[in-house]
Order: sequence, then structure tokens, then C-alpha cells
Amino acid sequence: MNTRYVPYYRVSTLRQGQSGLGLEAQQAAVQAFVPSPAQLLPAFTEVESGSKNQRPQLAAAREQGGTLLIAKLDRLSRNAGFILTLRDSGVSFVCCDMPDANTLTVGLFAVIAQHERELISKRTKDALAAKKARGAVLGTPANMTNAATEKGLLVRQQNARDYQPSKQAARLAGLLHAQGYTLYQIAEELNMAGYRTRRGQLFLPMTVHRLLKR
Repeated sequence: MNTRYVPYYRVSTLRQGQSGLGLEAQQAAVQAFVPSPAQLLPAFTEVESGSKNQRPQLAAAREQGGTLLIAKLDRLSRNAGFILTLRDSGVSFVCCDMPDANTLTVGLFAVIAQHERELISKRTKDALAAKKARGAVLGTPANMTNAATEKGLLVRQQNARDYQPSKQAARLAGLLHAQGYTLYQIAEELNMAGYRTRRGQLFLPMTVHRLLKR
């Protein structure tokens, strides 16, 4: 019997939800993961920060009886405790970007997702404080058009896609190495989680070695 999936999408702001920014990529990932539309139950979309745990749409999705399907783990949450609690509660969920992840790797990725959120928050606060110290007026300029705002968001999203995966892969490799995994085992875990090198190649023990030396 084929698994029935309940797609769960999350966008951080109402503007992202209305414009499709972020949401379309998640929908494309789900469609690529589940080739048969018959396996998809009605989808649920949450407009909420990844650090918040109040999720009415997630609660509704869980009641559908199928397996929760998330495009990426950080779309579920960037709070490690939230993800681990959901995992330990017995809720069945699958992430398109790491379908073969086990309980250990889900836990590690949850910690990495929270760490990313904390780093982003700190960098943002530090940058704003530095601008304010230089006398800059903070806030959105009145002449900033919606098109310019969306263009800036697209650029930031592209930069995140270009650099974040390799950073996360390096962090996961370091955590697994600390757990006593061999280079070969770390390469297997990274490949099963969907990570690739910057050139799109599978990880090998040698490339893992270089990753750990960064």
C-alpha cells in the first residue's frame, strides 16, 4: 500500500505567502518527491517564524492521519527542542531533502537548524547596531518599492542556497566525527541526507576530510 503524505509548508511572513516566495520552492520539492498526486492529501501552509512553536496548521495536518511531508527540516522548525519533541512523540514525518535520515541525524540536523537561526539573529542585531552607531536611520525607506524589496529578498535567498548547504554539511560532518564516525561513514550520511559538494558530486572520504579541515 502506498504511503499517503500530508504536505506541510511554512513561510516566515505573510508577504512571502502571498507572493509565493519560498512557498513555490517547497511545493516543487514535494511534487518531485511524490510522483503520484494520488498519494498527496490536502496540504497545510503555516505563516509563522521558525522559532515559534504555536502551529495551528501543523496541528491540523497531524490530524489527517498521513505521513507529514516537509520540503526541508528547517521549514518544520528552527527550534531543536520542537523538532526533537515531535520526533519523540511518534509522529511520522519525512523531509524531502533528507528522506533516509535516522533518529540520530534528525537530532543533529535539528541542532544545526537552531544554531543557524541563532547565528542569523546575532549577525542581524550586530549589523543594525553598527549602522545605528554610524548614525544611519534604521527602517525601510519610503521610496523603497515592492519590486526592489522582492529583488533584494531573491538575492539573499540565492546567496543562502549557494553557501548554506556546504556550511551545514561541514557542521554535520564535524558532529558525526565527534561521535566517532569514520570518514567513509560520514560520507554515507551526508549523501543519504541529500548533501552534495559544490560541484554537485557525492561526498567521498577524501572530500569529507577536506570538509573537516575547513
